[in-house]
Amino acid sequence: MKIIVLALLAGACWTDAACAAPLATVDRYGSYVSVEPYAPNIVRVTIATDRGEADKPAGYGMIAPADAAGWGHSVDASGDVFASPALTLTVATGPAPHAPSQMERYFAPSLPPVSLTVKGPDGHTILAMTGWDLAPHTVNGEKTFQVGASFATSPDEHFYGLGQNQEGKLDLRDRTIDCRHWYDAPAGEQVCVPFMVSSKGYAVLWDNPSPTVVTPGLNGRTHWQSEVGERVSFFVVTGTTTDALYAGYAKLTGATPLPPKAAFGLIQSKARYETQAELMAVADGYRKRGLPLDVMVLDWFYWTRMGQLDIDRGAFPDPAGMNRQLHDMGLHSLISVWPRFEKESRYYDMLAAKGWLMHDADGKPVDGLDFRSDRAGALIDSTNPDARAWYWGKIRDNILSQGFDWLWLDETEPDLVPDGSFYAIGSGDRHHNLFPLLHTQGVAEGSAKDRPSFRNLILCRAAYLGAQRNGCLFWSSDVQASWDALRRQVPAGLGFTASGMAYWSSDTGGWQAPAAHVPEHPPLLDPAGATAMGTDDPDYPELFTRWFEYNSLTPTLRVHGQRPATALWDYGAAALPILEQFLRLRYALIPYLYAAGYETSRTGAPFMRALFMDFGKDPAVATIGDEYMLGHAFLVAPVTEQGATSRKVYLPAGTDWYDWWTNAKIAGGQWITAQAPIDRIPLYVRAGSIVPIGAQVPSTMTRQPLKEIRVYPGADTRFTLYDDDGVSKSPGHNSTLIWDDAAARLTATAPLPTRQDAQQLLHRM
Repeated sequence: MKIIVLALLAGACWTDAACAAPLATVDRYGSYVSVEPYAPNIVRVTIATDRGEADKPAGYGMIAPADAAGWGHSVDASGDVFASPALTLTVATGPAPHAPSQMERYFAPSLPPVSLTVKGPDGHTILAMTGWDLAPHTVNGEKTFQVGASFATSPDEHFYGLGQNQEGKLDLRDRTIDCRHWYDAPAGEQVCVPFMVSSKGYAVLWDNPSPTVVTPGLNGRTHWQSEVGERVSFFVVTGTTTDALYAGYAKLTGATPLPPKAAFGLIQSKARYETQAELMAVADGYRKRGLPLDVMVLDWFYWTRMGQLDIDRGAFPDPAGMNRQLHDMGLHSLISVWPRFEKESRYYDMLAAKGWLMHDADGKPVDGLDFRSDRAGALIDSTNPDARAWYWGKIRDNILSQGFDWLWLDETEPDLVPDGSFYAIGSGDRHHNLFPLLHTQGVAEGSAKDRPSFRNLILCRAAYLGAQRNGCLFWSSDVQASWDALRRQVPAGLGFTASGMAYWSSDTGGWQAPAAHVPEHPPLLDPAGATAMGTDDPDYPELFTRWFEYNSLTPTLRVHGQRPATALWDYGAAALPILEQFLRLRYALIPYLYAAGYETSRTGAPFMRALFMDFGKDPAVATIGDEYMLGHAFLVAPVTEQGATSRKVYLPAGTDWYDWWTNAKIAGGQWITAQAPIDRIPLYVRAGSIVPIGAQVPSTMTRQPLKEIRVYPGADTRFTLYDDDGVSKSPGHNSTLIWDDAAARLTATAPLPTRQDAQQLLHRM
């Protein structure tokens, strides 16, 4: 057996990750295994039969340099041992080649076997890889391989993440996950982020952007299999808390920036505002009614033709003046930009000539889809850095120059499915899941270069490893306006944030137009006066209200949809007071939410948190996907059943809980029946929490003082307040509030960002 230590990779790096040599590449009778540490608790393993493939750097999305500080390499009877203070990885010696038995002549794998084990500092096994796959086949005319690896699992292990899946379950165990971007997935759009967290204190980041099938825990093993590749490459991150795993993800792929403060307020949209007058009337309607609002959105077909990258001056005669008016009203604006170009548009011929469009094997641009009656437009090839730079420049000069603040990059799967086609960097099959990372990266980099003091925000419809660093706010795409779709949003969002993507929400009320519907139970709201739907959908105001209650307590709150009208007063006189109540709750919690976003920017941990993240020692929470923590204080249990006025809620063990509405104190570790009339959803605060409450403001452009600081006693605790100007990259101010439970005393480490007195604001519940 040959051991090759500190082998240097020949040639240039082919990703944005820094070049670095593996700590060692070991030869297992023709299977090369490279081990490359990135931190004491993070290690990358690459396996190939070609030594050059084994030594290549990590793929797209990773930006961290390798770092072997504190690691050592030794050899003993068990194999090659790589050790740090946090873990030990052993590449087993493996069986020596031998003449095959009669059975092995027909069924034994041809690959030299590889197995490895990851153990904790105390010697317990964290993860064991039991085998790997490399099967030749041809994809899109390219001779390549189907690559995979298998890992042992335990019967009580649970799995989370892998992007957005809308099938209605949080726990991935015993399922088959087709990890690929798929707009037309039957349950709702599917998004692949190949980062999976285990309940056993580790996460696996799978380094391959081609379509990948994952079977977590099925038949006692987890198997990953990617459609295209020449190697197996994956990272293992270990940690004693889930937050340590997300810190590892952030280290590898980039931090989640704190969005502009307006992202935490109400974002009002519609598919679509057809004229400038219509959009401004909605903005005026919020201000005249005294309802808080932060962002007005101009969605698609404001252009004269797809790919013109212009604004129809017949419908929007003075977009610059419109934006000045919005800004004067304390509002920001966000505008949708699509990556498609019709043949008749002014840039199509130039883009085609330069090869800056996704194309077929003959170099001809792929124009439209061959299904779904969606047959106009070729896709900008955002894998080409020159095309990305050009695209940003045209958006900047043609659209943002009119005063729009931020961009909505729609169709980032992309909608033109790349399978069978080609990008500048190669086959669309090989890079199937990559487009949303690079497409949003072009705008993020352009904004940083040309608007260096202005904080970026992008509304994004899909993701890949690292997309969070581009300033994306994600949403669940074009979901149905139905109770079933609402029900599926809750676990879908929790699975997505469990993938390392903190900012997620959904189109409040659903994107598709409300359809004729006979409610199962008498509607809880009188639809009289509602203009958002027809008379054949009488429970739609109830559905919208429940959806709004839920989204008021997600990272972002956006109203959108294909409805005649979407503003809060368009759902009837009975709904409006309830919607206003939750809108004002949202704005009261902005100091809390903004502080949570600040913490995410520093730690990488999401603040919409499935219960397993905070209560992993409580086995009852492992499969709960219909309630969650918002920050470390709030437990949210959305109501997703039509006509329901109560629901079962599990309160995790290890703490007491306070009912937000009644302040009643309830012991954890039990299921309760929570009352949920139409103007309330079950909402609880963990004992030992500090919750800052903000004064009501018309938007986040108005300085928001604190109304009070609520303390829910039961444990010593601390909470870091953070505030800044909300739009620039100038540093803000923070102060950590400290609650001494025994002394019933609240102190602060520094003056509050609002310069108020913490003691005078204290409200002990």
